[in-house]
Amino acid sequence: MCYFFKEILSLFSIHLAADNLHYLQSFSQAQLIHYRKGLEMKKLIGLVTLFTLAMPLQSMAAAVSVDAKLNSTSGGSGASVSVFSGNSFSVTVGPLDLWSAGAFPRWSNANGIDGPDLLATGLPDTNGDNPGVSAGTIIGSDIFGNWTQGGLNAPFGSLVGSFDNGVSFFNIGTNYVGIAASNILNLYYFDSNNGDNIGSIIANVSAVPEPETYVMLLAGLGLLGFSASRRKQGT
Repeated sequence: MCYFFKEILSLFSIHLAADNLHYLQSFSQAQLIHYRKGLEMKKLIGLVTLFTLAMPLQSMAAAVSVDAKLNSTSGGSGASVSVFSGNSFSVTVGPLDLWSAGAFPRWSNANGIDGPDLLATGLPDTNGDNPGVSAGTIIGSDIFGNWTQGGLNAPFGSLVGSFDNGVSFFNIGTNYVGIAASNILNLYYFDSNNGDNIGSIIANVSAVPEPETYVMLLAGLGLLGFSASRRKQGT
């Protein structure tokens, strides 16, 4: 992003390359000025266009399926998704999207098996890959407590993330916003034994554009308008 901004600012101090001088010697002074302005305008338009096309990538979202058995911290591998290192990102999971460390009451959402909880509705989980749970069914239990692994202490069944391929973890749950430590985020089911785990959840991962991204775009568009105005006045 900084390169783009510097390129825009440098357009107002561009000098013609030496290998173009011979070709331009036959130009009048007015033609030469017009030619240089045309080159600068084309370059500026190109840069702003490329930057604008790149903007959707900064806000690209991905829906990642995280399986309680296959993507467990106790024997599986992470469900990988690309993010932008050094930039903000968010993860959201539906509160009724359920997975399990086994039979009832070990069902939970991405916040983990954190004490008994009454399921408020009789609808199936929003992911649709698990059986419906009757209204009033108790999920979760105080007897499970927390699990500690990779420097993290969190409830069993929590959605957790890692930027070092499962060496260390951080808690995500149903809602999380943070700064990406690398370009690859791995998502896991937090558990000590994945033998009877079932179900999966859908994690919606979105990049959050930095404020300076929009500032640079506005600056580029402003300089484009300024250059167009000057060019019009000079003709």
